[in-house]
Amino acid sequence: MAPRATGRERERNLDRLLTFVDAVVAIAITLLVLPLVELTAEVGRATSVAQLLEENGAAFWAFLLSFAVIARLWFVQHRALEHVVAGNHRLELLLVVWTLTIVFLPFPTALVARAGDQAATKILYVGTIAVSTLVLGLVDHVVAGGEVVTDADGTTDMLVPLVNVALLLVALAIMLLVPVVSYFPMFLLALDDQVLRVLRRLRRTHAAAEVGEPPGTRP
Repeated sequence: MAPRATGRERERNLDRLLTFVDAVVAIAITLLVLPLVELTAEVGRATSVAQLLEENGAAFWAFLLSFAVIARLWFVQHRALEHVVAGNHRLELLLVVWTLTIVFLPFPTALVARAGDQAATKILYVGTIAVSTLVLGLVDHVVAGGEVVTDADGTTDMLVPLVNVALLLVALAIMLLVPVVSYFPMFLLALDDQVLRVLRRLRRTHAAAEVGEPPGTRP
């Protein structure tokens, strides 16, 4: 019989996995800027820096947008795992799937810069972010569900990833129906806290009505 991994070994395995995940995120962000670096070759007698910036505005916009998206997703992942001491196979698998979405994101980002007005590009770009967000929700669910070893009690609310995915899908629908708005509808993600407050209030009211309590008496 093969020896079982000790608690210290499980903790070290998790540290190695998180180091790998952080490295993947760093590489993905680096890949975002490489197309911009290649543009510098166009600067010469016929093309000034000002012209380069003007003609490639879409590329710079795609870079900034994807940089913000990856950074936001990394912070969500970091908060979900900050109290985890030792993981399990399900958590490891979810993290690998999440890194896949991050590694893939530079591809639709490049498409945004070159063919951002096409519906397929918008679906691919927003769809990748939505899948990444949903996977992080499952990671949070595994952690808070007591399936892994943590150094603090955790809580989870699947409303958070579901609301963010819903906002992404609403943004995608607007982008497809009203192409002139470009990718600006993605800023709807900034409304997630307001939407969550409304939904949680409705949930408390519904729960109170079911047990016969006056609305607003629960914390």
